[in-house]
Amino acid sequence: MTAAHIPVLLNEVIRTLAPRPGGAYVDGTFGAGGYTEAILGAANCRVAAIDCDPDAIERGHALRDRSRGRLTLIEGRFGDMERLVRAITDGPVDGVALDIGVSSPQLDTPERGFSFRHDGPLDMRMSRSGPTAADVVNRAAEADLSRIIFTLGEERAARRIARAIVNARRSAAIERTLQLAEIVRSVLPAAAGGIDPATRTFQALRLHVNGELEELDRGLRGAERLLRPGGRLAVVCFHSLEDRRVKRFLRDRSAEAPRGSRHRPEPGRRRPPTFRLLHRRAVAPSPGEIAANPRARSSRLRAAERTDGPAWADNASGIPAGGAA
Repeated sequence: MTAAHIPVLLNEVIRTLAPRPGGAYVDGTFGAGGYTEAILGAANCRVAAIDCDPDAIERGHALRDRSRGRLTLIEGRFGDMERLVRAITDGPVDGVALDIGVSSPQLDTPERGFSFRHDGPLDMRMSRSGPTAADVVNRAAEADLSRIIFTLGEERAARRIARAIVNARRSAAIERTLQLAEIVRSVLPAAAGGIDPATRTFQALRLHVNGELEELDRGLRGAERLLRPGGRLAVVCFHSLEDRRVKRFLRDRSAEAPRGSRHRPEPGRRRPPTFRLLHRRAVAPSPGEIAANPRARSSRLRAAERTDGPAWADNASGIPAGGAA
């Protein structure tokens, strides 16, 4: 774990997972290793840690060596966790932790191109493979750019920003983070509260480049299939698009889901619930944590316990295939 990285809601996540001796756990978003290290320190258990970023896997080698065989690092996407974990163990797992979004090391490394506060190549790829954000802003049609920024960034000025991007790229390719940030700022005034005008556009491009919402859907279904009855799922999100998807998934899969009435009966037979909610509302960080780590401000934890109900079929998730939930 790097000195600059502070895992958010760490105590709450560990209390949720309640690691036990001999247990098996999955950290689907290893990042700088904060959750994994805490799980390993809480009990004599095993952790399979997944990350698509090869830099994160490389940084995790020291923790793996200190764990004396209790940590397995897996380079891959957490949406594929069922396949990745089944490759190393046949049994179910006792807990799954997911910290959705960009990690502090990625955000603080200008060369990765995630931040509008540092100048760097307009990249934003977590896995360092596939099209970059620069490819998107320089090649996508104006209508497509507008849709991406509006849907994934929840940006009301999406059309204005898309038009400015297309006009700017006619003169020169948009290849740097500060270059794009200045284009957005030129057509969108600063918002109240000091939020940078480029925030939502950068969020939208990052989500699009990495297919993060679709990845989240697959990861939730994978956790459902991997967890044993009584196993725990803890998901930390940082913005509403992600949080709404997690909330809907857990609501639909739990006994908390709304049921039909005698006036509007639910179509078909209701499936047995696969999760029991551990909190009625998302858990927010304390004022003390926010003061110590301002990046925790928007974080929310949703948690649930696996029942003995059979996992639902993939096409029964009730979650849209892409875009906003």
